[in-house]
Amino acid sequence: MDSSQAPSSRAIHEVNYSLEIRPDALTDIEEAASWYEEREAGLGTDFVKIILAAIDRLLVNPLVHRLRDRRRNVRWILTSRFPYKVVYKIQDQLVTVVAVLHTARHERRWKQRV
Repeated sequence: MDSSQAPSSRAIHEVNYSLEIRPDALTDIEEAASWYEEREAGLGTDFVKIILAAIDRLLVNPLVHRLRDRRRNVRWILTSRFPYKVVYKIQDQLVTVVAVLHTARHERRWKQRV
């Protein structure tokens, strides 16, 4: 086998992640969407779309976001347009969304769920 046929030592390993969204996180999304919808028709729907887009983005490579709490293995992604963060953990190939919180909320809110 010549060098042009040798396997690359820089092969890319694709990892497929599974997603779990905890019930508390779903409640966070529903409550915030209702709050925004009360302020302006359609804004709650926009909020849900933004949150789901952020979750889709993080599934591509959840490790790209830095650890916010090393002991608990917690990371988060900030959303566009709305001041919210999607708080998640990674264990093996499972990404677990534990909270979707306004950025002004105290860390105690997500720490209680981890």
